[in-house]
Amino acid sequence: MSHWEALGASNEWYTPKYIFDALGCTFDLDVAHPAAPTHVPCRERLTSGSLEAAWNGFIWMNPPFGGRNGLVPWLEKFAAHRNGIALTPDRTSAPWFQQFARSMDGVLFVAPKVKFERPDGTHGKSPSGGTALWASGQLARGILGGASSLGLFVPLGGIR
Repeated sequence: MSHWEALGASNEWYTPKYIFDALGCTFDLDVAHPAAPTHVPCRERLTSGSLEAAWNGFIWMNPPFGGRNGLVPWLEKFAAHRNGIALTPDRTSAPWFQQFARSMDGVLFVAPKVKFERPDGTHGKSPSGGTALWASGQLARGILGGASSLGLFVPLGGIR
C-alpha cells in the first residue's frame, strides 16, 4: 500500500490542472469534489453523500483512494452510470481493476506518474504507483482518445 493509501492518511489529494488541460472538456458533475477549490472544470459538484446521490450527465470521478477495495463502491456506481471519466490507481493485478476494466470503453495510463496537489496547491512527491483514467461511454472514449495523442498517456483497451 502506498503512503497516501495508508489507512488513516488524508484523501485530500487533488488532480493537477494539466490533466484537465489535456482532457480539454467540461464535466456536468464532479461526484467526489472536496470542499476546497480544485482545477476540475465542472458545472456542479458533490462534496458529500455521493454514493447515495443521483449522478447526472457527463461526470468526473477522482474518488478517495482509501484502503483495500475502497474504490469498489465508487467503480460500481461509475460503471452503472456509463457516462464519464474516472481516475484511479493503476493496480492492474488487483481484482477490482480487472473486474471493472472489462466493462469500460477504454483505459489510459498516465505517464509520467501524477504528482497530486495538496489543498494548499503544493505538489506531493511522486507516488509509488501510477494512475489510470477510465472511459465510460463514447464521449469519454473520444476525449481520452484525443488526450492520448498529446503523449501524456499510454492507451489501452480501444483508445486510439
